[in-house]
Amino acid sequence: MKIVPYLLIAAGIVLFVFPVAREYINEREQQQLVRELERSIAPADSKPSIDSENARLTELLQSGLEGATEEESERPTIEEPLQTLDDKTIAIIEIDKIDLKLPVLEGATTKNMKVGAAHMTETAQLGEIGNAAVAAHRAHTKGRLFNRLDEIEIGDMIDIRMRDGKVMYRVTEIKIVEPTDLSVLNGNQSDAMLTLITCDPLVNPTHRLIVHAIKSEE
Repeated sequence: MKIVPYLLIAAGIVLFVFPVAREYINEREQQQLVRELERSIAPADSKPSIDSENARLTELLQSGLEGATEEESERPTIEEPLQTLDDKTIAIIEIDKIDLKLPVLEGATTKNMKVGAAHMTETAQLGEIGNAAVAAHRAHTKGRLFNRLDEIEIGDMIDIRMRDGKVMYRVTEIKIVEPTDLSVLNGNQSDAMLTLITCDPLVNPTHRLIVHAIKSEE
């Protein structure tokens, strides 16, 4: 019976270390994707409907980062074509105000949002006329993913680096909306817009934090 206390201690150590190790692995993968994108980018072609993608995004954001770390089936689907992660990496998003640098991957899937931000494929392409939507989780670790997005203010700059150059956006609007509010994805025929989406509040999220920005020539 003397071995029982030692087994309990060992189990406690494992339970403490496992989440930390998993987060470390995810962050290393995120950094690797950024480095790979800086060398080469190949966007994906998957095009799920905006309604189905929004529904999937809602499920992912409400489940939180913990849910996003759970592995999906490895079978390819329409929403997640069979290709390597670097094939899905289309850009790097940088926001100096909150010390953010993340890979942007194509498609709001569990795998993509585990390691970076995700471009909603049925929205405009980054840097082009229309509204390009990019979503990410708010990790509980300060500074990870979109954790500090609530610190953004109107006028702050967002940089998107792609294979063919860098696009700068200036923040024009910040708001909290219901998850079903698709109006945040609306664009127009004259502006190149960027919409950042994450869950709100950080704990037990019920809404979405939305940051709208417009392409700037500065």
